[in-house]
Amino acid sequence: MAMRSDDFYMHRALDQARLALAAGEVPVGAVVVDPAGEIIGAGFNAPIAEHDPSAHAEMQAIRAACERLGNYRLDGCTLYVTLEPCMMCSGALIHARLARVVYGAAEPKTGMVESRANLFAQPWHNHRVEVVGGLLAVQAKRLLRDFFAARRDAPDV
Repeated sequence: MAMRSDDFYMHRALDQARLALAAGEVPVGAVVVDPAGEIIGAGFNAPIAEHDPSAHAEMQAIRAACERLGNYRLDGCTLYVTLEPCMMCSGALIHARLARVVYGAAEPKTGMVESRANLFAQPWHNHRVEVVGGLLAVQAKRLLRDFFAARRDAPDV
């Protein structure tokens, strides 16, 4: 399988975010890609539906990838996510031994790459993850902005 571009995989993450939107969840999506370029895990935000505060898109995607590989380590894999990871997800991504994380929009309130801190750059970790931010950020931000605007404009029930 030929390796596709980062844009291709981020569009697949945006597809996952749209599934979250359709389910009434905050529209964040993620995919895990193995070194051969195959998507081995996908997920979208689902804490409301799953009654699980850890059901973030990144966690869903890495759980699916780990299940598929039969291993908790995702050596050589890349995770694409539409929003800058939070502290919980950043820690899980480091522990999963991902090679790269590529994200779309910055998350000014809880982002742990550029916005609030850079958890990935801390010297005490025993694994280094390459991080790339801002890919297709406009599209990711638009989904989030539209979601929250619709919630603000919705009549009280």
